[in-house]
Amino acid sequence: MKQSAAAAATFMIVPRFVLGGKGYTAPSDQLLIAGVGVGGKGESDLASFVKSGKARIAYLCDVDDRRAARAVQAYPQAKYYKDWRQMLEKESKNFDAVSVATPDHNHAAVTLAAMQLGKHVYVQKPLTHDLYEARALTEAAKRHKVVTQMGNQGASGDGVRQLQEWYDANEIGKVHTVYCWTDRPVWPQGIAWPTTAGSVPKELDWDLWLGTAPYRPYVDKLVPFNWRGWWEYGTGALGDMGCHLLEAPFRVLGLQYASSVQASVGSVYVDEFKRGYFPESCPPSSHVILKFPKTDKTKHEVTVHWMDGGIQPERPEELGPNELFGDGGNGILFVGTKGKMMASTYAADPRLLPTSRNQEVKVKQTQARVPGGAEGHYAQWVEACLAGHGNHYVSAPFETAGPLTEALLMANLAIRGYDLQRPKTTGSGVDYPGRGVELVWDPKQLRVTNFDEVNQFVKRTYRPGWQ
Repeated sequence: MKQSAAAAATFMIVPRFVLGGKGYTAPSDQLLIAGVGVGGKGESDLASFVKSGKARIAYLCDVDDRRAARAVQAYPQAKYYKDWRQMLEKESKNFDAVSVATPDHNHAAVTLAAMQLGKHVYVQKPLTHDLYEARALTEAAKRHKVVTQMGNQGASGDGVRQLQEWYDANEIGKVHTVYCWTDRPVWPQGIAWPTTAGSVPKELDWDLWLGTAPYRPYVDKLVPFNWRGWWEYGTGALGDMGCHLLEAPFRVLGLQYASSVQASVGSVYVDEFKRGYFPESCPPSSHVILKFPKTDKTKHEVTVHWMDGGIQPERPEELGPNELFGDGGNGILFVGTKGKMMASTYAADPRLLPTSRNQEVKVKQTQARVPGGAEGHYAQWVEACLAGHGNHYVSAPFETAGPLTEALLMANLAIRGYDLQRPKTTGSGVDYPGRGVELVWDPKQLRVTNFDEVNQFVKRTYRPGWQ
């Protein structure tokens, strides 16, 4: 008996990789993930989780068999569903976490349902379609004690940490103004809703794709990409790039909730003389000004300018005429009392201005780097899920991703408020409101206090059955 016990003890301490071969990961050390929205970005997200070496794709869900085809082929062991509600109801005991990469208007419904089942969640940016949803998910994450991460991978990059170290070392003084800009949209915006209904592809469940949105007849070219330019489904250029560009100012300056916002938008010409009014569609370009209360890191109010549709701020005088501004189409510029610094998309390639300073300035590294940088964003979440809530750092938990999303959705609120002030007719000589009313925001009550008509967009009306 003693010999048997000794032999048993010996087997207990043999490393798992010896039993299972080199690189073997025991099932108990794997995160079982269910993907909702598994084409396009959803597909690449799943691949990045698997690349971590500690995740397995257990279930796949997509309303469009065409979009899901590559993922179904890549993960033949994963059971496939079209309706995420059925998957959660039938399989919730068989997976640990959910990856959400649906169109914006369905993010919150899927994510909240998963968290209510105690599942960890990774959600593509923007976190939600509406302000109300962003606050609801932030509170739910805290309540259900699950690991959360938004898919703005620049939050795990080295660039934002370098910007933070320069700022904390007082290299540019106290920032009072920030500019963020993008060349998006690269899909149609500022257009009328198509008048001709299309034929629903046999592989697509159109009703499930609509989800929380009001029912409409199917139209061609909306799926899988151009939905971004329609308010019922997408969040425009801000939703596409805002989380990638505004994340750095939020982290570096400790910003939270904006106090006010105002916007102006580009006009749409339907012919040589008439300007169009298309309130269902996001505008072709916009300039939004957000004001944030002072923080411990700023000591005074901060003004953030958002520009899209190719609009850019004036080039800094410290930037040489042949030097790239941001990355050309997108960028971030911090203006401080002593100097300036800028970065590209995802806060990559951070630079002090003038750029000659980058060879001269050396500051102590105070911010821990994420292994793998921006690409490590996925492995970081997997590790945190396996460790359990509160036991592992993640870069973009809903605690910070929620307020960040609220800021860009407030910018969209100003854009839609601007539309409400437009004349509802088109024609030559029509006066437009210039820059719209400055909306005063109450973050506790989640409402604009000086222009009530725009509050209808804080929380939309959900389709019956999807509330």
